[in-house]
Amino acid sequence: MKFLKSVLMVIGVFFVISTLIFAVQTKQEVDTISKENKVLKKSVSEGYRISAIEIPKDLNFAGEIVPQDDPEIRERIDREFLVNTYWQSNALLLMKRANKYFPIIEPILAKNGIPDDFKYLAVAESGLDNVVSGAGASGFWQIMKATGRQYGLEINSNVDERYHIEKATEVACKYLNKYKKKYGNWTLTAASYNAGTGSIDRYLGSQKVSNYYDLLLGQETGRYVFRIMAIKEILSHPEKYGFEIKKEDLYESIPTFKVEVDTPVSNFADFSEKYDINYKILKRHNPWLREPHLNNKTSKKYTIDIPLKGYYKMSK
Repeated sequence: MKFLKSVLMVIGVFFVISTLIFAVQTKQEVDTISKENKVLKKSVSEGYRISAIEIPKDLNFAGEIVPQDDPEIRERIDREFLVNTYWQSNALLLMKRANKYFPIIEPILAKNGIPDDFKYLAVAESGLDNVVSGAGASGFWQIMKATGRQYGLEINSNVDERYHIEKATEVACKYLNKYKKKYGNWTLTAASYNAGTGSIDRYLGSQKVSNYYDLLLGQETGRYVFRIMAIKEILSHPEKYGFEIKKEDLYESIPTFKVEVDTPVSNFADFSEKYDINYKILKRHNPWLREPHLNNKTSKKYTIDIPLKGYYKMSK
């Protein structure tokens, strides 16, 4: 009996000691996790700050100052700066693409007397990508078929020059210059590019105003010019808005030479082999060629861009 009591006492003492050790270890683990969480929170908060955006006081579009003394205008500006600054992945992508395509767009704008700010209109329209809208507008400048044909672009299933960046930019310039004469300022001209001149004319007439900033517009066009200005400011001063991007991170254009073609091309895959490239690479540099062949029944002269040798490694 005494032996049994001794055994039970030893077991009891062992249980108490084990419980105390477990409690101490558990507390240490909890304390360690708590400290790690505090360090993690501190690390995240120190490395990533979310704050309101300071809007430049001299904010303008094509030299036309924004009336920031109007509280409603300030809110609309603020919205676009917040959305476009904190949509970091999109902003970085736009910076990368701008480095590739702005050098093509800028001299065409300058030659036609269009303010340099309008290159950001192309960014707002398409993100510098050959997208197609639900309404059928296509290319960097989102040109409708009727508008493109009106200004001399060839648009059919075989060739669609809305995807030819140089020619599409020339058309955009003609449009912008035409409606600058009509509206007298670049801000309304930009708004008309997005909404159409018919819509802008109706708004101006029914609301009896003559200024973009006095118009009550639909959601898209109401945000349009402000979005362009936010994109312009962020892409022009990325470091000011917390973006760190190196030159080697940017997309570069591939140098090309031009080949003139005034006959039908039966197969662009075969045509590409003559220049040591493949069909995919040919299309990448000439997205206006919409099919794997060129009809060209009228012996029209087309100019095709071919990348210089050495920039693409071809698989055998």
